[in-house]
Amino acid sequence: MKKILKWAGLVIGSLLVILLTFYAYVYFKTNSRFNKEYTVQVPTLVVPSDSASIALGSHIATIKGCNDCHGSDYAGNLVVDDPGLGLLTAPNITTGKGGLNSRYTSFTDADYIRAIKHGIDKEGKSLKLMPAYEYNSLSNQDMGALIAYLKSIPPVDKEMPEISLRPMAYVLTHLDKIPLVAAEKVNHTAPSKEVVHPEISPAYGQYLAVSCTGCHRDNFKGGDAIVPGSPAVPNITGTGMVGKWSEAQFIQTLKTGITPEGKKLDPKYMPWKMTKEYTDVEIKSLYLYLKGLTA
Repeated sequence: MKKILKWAGLVIGSLLVILLTFYAYVYFKTNSRFNKEYTVQVPTLVVPSDSASIALGSHIATIKGCNDCHGSDYAGNLVVDDPGLGLLTAPNITTGKGGLNSRYTSFTDADYIRAIKHGIDKEGKSLKLMPAYEYNSLSNQDMGALIAYLKSIPPVDKEMPEISLRPMAYVLTHLDKIPLVAAEKVNHTAPSKEVVHPEISPAYGQYLAVSCTGCHRDNFKGGDAIVPGSPAVPNITGTGMVGKWSEAQFIQTLKTGITPEGKKLDPKYMPWKMTKEYTDVEIKSLYLYLKGLTA
């Protein structure tokens, strides 16, 4: 019995050493990715201040889900509080206490572009969890309108806790299972169109569908759950469920959160409260594009 216990102890001890060595490697490797500095060319944009542009920026912020993470008042929000993953928060991006003016001596239009389009902070390091890959292709006009709106938001005093990662978050980031290193997923040299005109067309649908890639993947065919505990992500191409739905059924699903089969979509995983704000032109274009993906 003593020999068995001795060998069991040696095996367990060896496994612990292996696991700790692996985690140490993962921890330092992931932190090196967080601390990598990026040099990008920040375009010079005209950020308007007229009411029409600000209204357009408000619409873009809504259909892109900015307030889903940063809160309805943009004063920050708790995104994930999980004993395995840690604490993931979205910061206060108003000019109130705890917001941009408190964290930085200045926050310029170039800083907005750097954060939104490239997913990097003022020091050139990647932001955590910021889905810049969904904003990178915004036209210059839409980017300018979005920044105009964000600058118009009333200041809110709110101090948000810093992001605090636990071991599972480091492991999943290392395995590229969760997109915490935002800047890595962005094509930093991709050119931006000056203007993208709204029209009912697959091309305009493709422009909008970038917002779906964070969950449904670049090919829109979904796959495994994004984070542990969440459901698998469905295929929304013409070979998946969208191929089985009519335009009216697609609109109903994105406007009400109820599928043609009668399934109620949990807004925690499918942001239909965001997609219900799409205009008819936007939602019809999105349907045309997704249904046309059959290869």
